Order: sequence, then C-alpha cells, then structure tokens
Amino acid sequence: MSALLLLMLQLSLVLAAAKACGAVLRRLGQPPVIGEMAGGLLLGPLAFGAWLPHAHAAVFPADSLPVLSGLGTLGVALFMFIMGAELRAPDGTRAQLRAAVSIGGVGIAAPLALGLAVAPALYPRFAPDGVGYWPFALFVAAAISVTAFPVLARILRDRGLARSTPGRLALGAGLVNDAVVWIFLAAVLAVAGGGSGRAVAATAAGAVVLAGVAFRWLRPLYARLLRPAAGDGAPSSSALVPVLLGLLGCAAFSEWIGLHAIFGAFVFGACLPRDDRILAWCVRAIEPLAIGLLMPVMFAVAGQHATPEAFGAMGAGVFALLLAVAISGKLAGCAAGARLCGHGWRDSLAVGALMNARGLMELIVIRIGYDAGLIGPELFTMLFALTLVTTVMASPLLSLLYRGTPWPAPAAAIVPERNA
Repeated sequence: MSALLLLMLQLSLVLAAAKACGAVLRRLGQPPVIGEMAGGLLLGPLAFGAWLPHAHAAVFPADSLPVLSGLGTLGVALFMFIMGAELRAPDGTRAQLRAAVSIGGVGIAAPLALGLAVAPALYPRFAPDGVGYWPFALFVAAAISVTAFPVLARILRDRGLARSTPGRLALGAGLVNDAVVWIFLAAVLAVAGGGSGRAVAATAAGAVVLAGVAFRWLRPLYARLLRPAAGDGAPSSSALVPVLLGLLGCAAFSEWIGLHAIFGAFVFGACLPRDDRILAWCVRAIEPLAIGLLMPVMFAVAGQHATPEAFGAMGAGVFALLLAVAISGKLAGCAAGARLCGHGWRDSLAVGALMNARGLMELIVIRIGYDAGLIGPELFTMLFALTLVTTVMASPLLSLLYRGTPWPAPAAAIVPERNA
C-alpha cells in the first residue's frame, strides 16, 4: 500500500470514528469533542488493536505515525491560536474578578498539592528512564490541575448557564486556571529539557523575547493587516496568509527555544487586537480545518500511544487513586474558593463540578508530556482515561446539584449567600 493511500485510509477512519462517537455522545447530552476523543482511543491498541490486531497493524503501522503526529500537532497549534485570540480578561464587577482569581488560584493549588503528594508513589514505576523526580512530579501535578476551558464554555452555553452565578464564576476562574497552568507547564518543560541552569535561563529569555516581539511589534503590524475591509467588518481574505505566517513563525521559534510549538501559537493569537470581528473571521477561516480534521487526528495519534497494560496488576488501583486526587482537588479547591467569596454551597459545588472537566486541554497537556518523555505509555493511558471520566461527569453532576430546583438565575439577580 502506498504511503498516500495509507494516509487517506487513516484519515477516513479517523474522521468516521470521530463523527460516529461524537454523534453518540451528543445524544447523551455530552459535548461532541468527548466522543471524538473516545473515537481516537477506540482506534488504538485498547480496542481496534485488541479486536483486530492484524488489521490495526496494517492500518496504523509504527512508521506512519510521525506523519499523523505532525498533522495532529499542527491542529493543536491552530486550536491554541484560536484560544489565544479568544482570550479576554474576566468580565464583570470587581467582586466577580476577585472571585475568579480566588477560585482559579485555590482550584490550582489544591490539585497541585495533591499531585505532588502522590508523585513519590508514582515515580518508581511510571517515570521513564532518565527522567528526574522533580520534572516528573511537577508535570503530574500540572496535568492534574488542568481545566478544559473550551468544554466548560460549551457546557454552559448548551445549558443556558453562561450568565448564571456559577457559570460566570467558572468561566472567569477557568481562564485564570489555564493561564497559570500553561505558564507552569512551560517552566516544567524548560527545567526538564534544559538540563543546566544556563539552558533553562536561555529558554526563559527566549520566551520573554517571543512575548515582547509579539506584543510590541506584531500586534500593531497585524492591527493594520487585519483592518476590516469587507462590508461585514471582517478582514480581507488575503490577510489569511500573513496570519498563518505569523502563527507558524511564532510556533517554530517556541519549539526552537525548547518550549512546545503550541506556546508560540497561543502567544501569537493572544497578541492579535481584541476585536470580535477579527476573532469571528479567524474562527471561520481556521477552526473548521483545525477542529474538523486535524484535532481528530491528534486524538487518534494519542490513542495509538495508549496501552492495555496500564490497567493490569496494580494499574487499576493507581488509576482509582489518580481519579480520587484529581476530582477531590478540583471539587474541594474550587468550591472552597467560591465559599471564601461568599457564595452558597450549591453554587460553589457547581463551580467545582464545571472546573473538574479536563477535556481537550488535558489531552494536549499529556500529549506534550509524552512527547517530551516525561511520562510513559502506562501513565499516559491513565491520564487519558481520567480526562474522559472527569469531563463526562461534569453535566451529570450539575443536574444532580440542581435536581428538583430551578436552574441558576442570571448572575445580576443573585446575591451571594454568605450564611448558606
């Protein structure tokens, strides 16, 4: 089978699995992205490889995975560019801003601490050869602390809760949470890959240069390039190539200084002018390719790295421990942060349930850790499964918390229950 024919077959299977599983999960009240992630897992050794090993080996031979991995990484970079372009400061009153920082901060600190607490038990068995204790432990802590901001926003939009008290708190806190986690992850990668203090300092200096160039020079340049030209206020179609050049250039520089390419893509998206017309144009031009084709490829490549050995012997117990740590850290931490700001238990726990969803962002994080050699296939598989479980449980937890009562009213109509 020629390489091109094999690639076409792989892409067809990936898209078919993503579409089918996404449709099933949509019927169950879940965001389709969870089904697409599950579809990628099913195409790997856990399902396809177990049921039809010869067919799996023929369709996904090891020497074909680098090409798929490259496509998947490009999809992640495009997605993170959109995330950067969508980045906005939490809106609302000063009290809501303080609450977002409080919930986001405690919602990171609790799972980080729990992740570091369980790392000594995980390191001897699950750390790849040559990986130091602290890079491994810090990465595990970072992976447990992630919140899936895009999935969170999708759940709130689907349920009409985006303007409710728990919805606004979770959106603001999720933005704070993910911003801190990505900075923390960048530091972990710099420490893990640099080896010497001088190399780590060089990586940090490169990151500062990237951010400085992006916001000092690229921002005004692209403000002129993306000046609305169409009648609907959108930039002209010819601006797409300069945008892609800027995205790829920042991603390449980020990879060159020792960080993952997605950091550069995210920074470039964040440096674009905060104009909703520009954002809508970027979404229309880039998101269909990134989310419709390339992201399912990333899920499928991730699924190829999963291993059934992860849940053998003591693996099931370790997975249960990771689940307990991840869920309790987010639920307790975020609920405590909301309570400290004077909100009632129900709304506070609802914020925790929403922030517990890890979704796509977690999968990106663990894929980065796997590519960097910080975790092996067994822990990668457990964290992949943890991603699915914590994301799937967000909607049912919300329904349980508000069972028999009206859904939360818009935030403007609610006063925090300080004595609830």
